[in-house]
Amino acid sequence: MEASELWVGFVGAGRMAGGLVRGLLQAGKVPASNILASAPSDKNLDAWQELGCRTTHCNLEVVHRSTLVFLATKPHILPGVLEEIRPAVGSHHIVVSLVAGVTIQTLQRLLPPWTKVLRIMPNLPCVVQAGAMVFSRGSNAGDEEAALLKSLLSSCGLCEEVPESYIDIHTGLSGSGVAYVYLFAEALAEGAVKMGMPGALASRIAAQTLLGAAKMLLETGEHPAKLRGDVCTPGGTTIYALHQLEKGALRATVMDAVEAATNRACDMAKD
Repeated sequence: MEASELWVGFVGAGRMAGGLVRGLLQAGKVPASNILASAPSDKNLDAWQELGCRTTHCNLEVVHRSTLVFLATKPHILPGVLEEIRPAVGSHHIVVSLVAGVTIQTLQRLLPPWTKVLRIMPNLPCVVQAGAMVFSRGSNAGDEEAALLKSLLSSCGLCEEVPESYIDIHTGLSGSGVAYVYLFAEALAEGAVKMGMPGALASRIAAQTLLGAAKMLLETGEHPAKLRGDVCTPGGTTIYALHQLEKGALRATVMDAVEAATNRACDMAKD
């Protein structure tokens, strides 16, 4: 399906949905005039209007006017939204949920039995088109729907299809993981401030250090341990610093953090 032929709707117009739509527009995937977003108030919709998208307060209007419908509400609101839009969902619709903790099984149970359902889990850097996303498909979504979604979302960063069981792990690794990285960046910068560097400069250098390290990981394909070893010289500054990090159990603590966030995501799906 050509981008100019695709009509895209967003039920919910918060920050994550806004990040996705900016990626679609910047990559020229879908014309702004083909995008319609709904929200209860104008608070979030003003930004969409500035992008040239159409807006409404009616969720049913989004479904009626769209082929690809993204569900981007808060988890506790979603069941009511699905009950509202269910009568309007047809066999031609592709429904994609961004909602945390809501499984494909639940979506399929609350929507008509023929609905093509997919579930995606983005992360915050999608708002700057540098996200990491995974998606899974329901029983009625085929290769065509999966390929369409991957083509669209690749404009917002890395996008991979995975078994649904990986989505909660992705939440612990990447969804919540960006916060771990921000904390590490903050600690890096504060260490430099302690040693006498101005805070603003330290923060910029810390961010660029993380960006450069991540780019090397992606572009070289090397294992992180290999790249870490390349930085170390016998008796040098890096090995002394790494010794301190190992004494602080950085590795085990980060692994525990991923486990805790993953388990919490699993618990949310059961609630």
